[in-house]
Amino acid sequence: MNKNREPAATTLLIGTKKGAWCLTLGSDRQLRQLTGPMHLGAVVSHYVEDPRRPGYQLMAVGSGHLGPSVFVSTDAGETWRESTQPPAFAPVGSTARAVDHVFWLTPGHASQPDVWYAGTSPQGLFRSNDGGMSWQEVVGLNHLAEFVDWRGGDKDGTPDGPKLHSVIVDPTDARHLLIGMSSGGIFESHDEGGTWRPLNKGVAMDFYPPKEDGSEYEYGHDPHCVVMHPVHSNRLYHQNHCGIYRMDRDKGETWQRIGDNMPVEIGDIGFPMLVHPRDPETIWVFPMDGSGQWPRTSPQGKPAVYRSHDGGMSWQRLDKGFPVSQAWWTVKRQCMAVDSHDQTGVYLGTTNGQIWGSFDGGDSWQGLAMDLPQIYSVEVAERAE
Repeated sequence: MNKNREPAATTLLIGTKKGAWCLTLGSDRQLRQLTGPMHLGAVVSHYVEDPRRPGYQLMAVGSGHLGPSVFVSTDAGETWRESTQPPAFAPVGSTARAVDHVFWLTPGHASQPDVWYAGTSPQGLFRSNDGGMSWQEVVGLNHLAEFVDWRGGDKDGTPDGPKLHSVIVDPTDARHLLIGMSSGGIFESHDEGGTWRPLNKGVAMDFYPPKEDGSEYEYGHDPHCVVMHPVHSNRLYHQNHCGIYRMDRDKGETWQRIGDNMPVEIGDIGFPMLVHPRDPETIWVFPMDGSGQWPRTSPQGKPAVYRSHDGGMSWQRLDKGFPVSQAWWTVKRQCMAVDSHDQTGVYLGTTNGQIWGSFDGGDSWQGLAMDLPQIYSVEVAERAE
C-alpha cells in the first residue's frame, strides 16, 4: 500500500456481554474517542461493518427479554433498525429448532452488495439478500439429511451452546463458501450453499477414541476459528480444539498441524486466528490454557501473542507491554483483528474487558481501553482518504 493511501482513521467495532462500543484511532494511531454504549445490557456477539459500503453496519444482538436478532445501521452506528425477519428455523414436521443467538455475521461477495450470511447457535446458516433486513435459511445445509450427524444434537457442543462460525466467502468465487462448526468441523460448498462436504482430513480428534479400522473421522471435530487469506485464497488456517492447522489447497486437502511447532510448555490450544492482509505466511494466535478442566486463561497467567512469518513453521512470543504475570484472561475467537496499514496494526479484546493494540505487527502492545464488559468480538472498520 502506498503511504499516501493509508486509512485516514481506524475504528474498532467492539461487541461485549453488555452492549457495543466504537474506539476510533486517527491516521497517526492516536486515540480519538471511545463512543457507546449501544444496546446497553444486551449481548452483542458480533459487530461488523460492510467493506463494500463504509458506514453500513450489522450487529448480532441477544436480549434475555426480546430474544435474538440482527440490527442494521446505515450511518456508522448513529441509528439502528431491527431486522424485520431475523434468522429463524422453519418447522420440520411437528417440531422446530429455536435460534438461541446469532453468533457470526459475514458480508457477501463484492459482486453481491446486498448479501450477508449469519451463523447461529445452535448451528444454522442463514442468508440475507437485502442488507440484513430479512433472513432465510440456507436450506442446502440446515435441512441436509446428514446435517444432524455432522453437528450432533442442539444441546451438544461448547459450554455456551454449539455454534456455526467462520462463515467465509471466497473473494475469487461468490459460489465458494466455507463454514466452521463447534461442534461438527469444517465444511465447504461450491454452489453457494446448495450442497456441502466435510473438509477435515488430517485434523486430530483427541476427545474421541480412535476408529478400529484406523481411518479418520470425517466430522465431529471442533474448529474454533477458520480463516482464508484475502488475496491468496488457496491458503487456509484454522485454530482447533486439537491444535493449529494450515492447508494449501493447490497442494491437496489435508490439514497440516503447524501447532506442533509451538513451544511445548505453551501448547497450541486457543481460539482466535489472524492472517496478515497481504502476506499469507504471517499469522497470529493467542494461546490459552487448555489443560485439565480447560481454565481458558493465559498460560501461567502470562498473556502473549504468538506470531509466525513462515506459515507456522516457527513461532515468536510477543508480550512486550502485557502484564508479566497474574493476568488470568484470554481472548475469544472473534476478538482479534488486523488493519491494512503498511505497519500492520493488530488488536485484541479480552475476557476482562480490555482492548489492546499493537502498531508494529505485534512486537509491542499498549492498552487502548479498559474496564469494558467481557468482550465478545473486535472488528476493524477503516476510512480511506
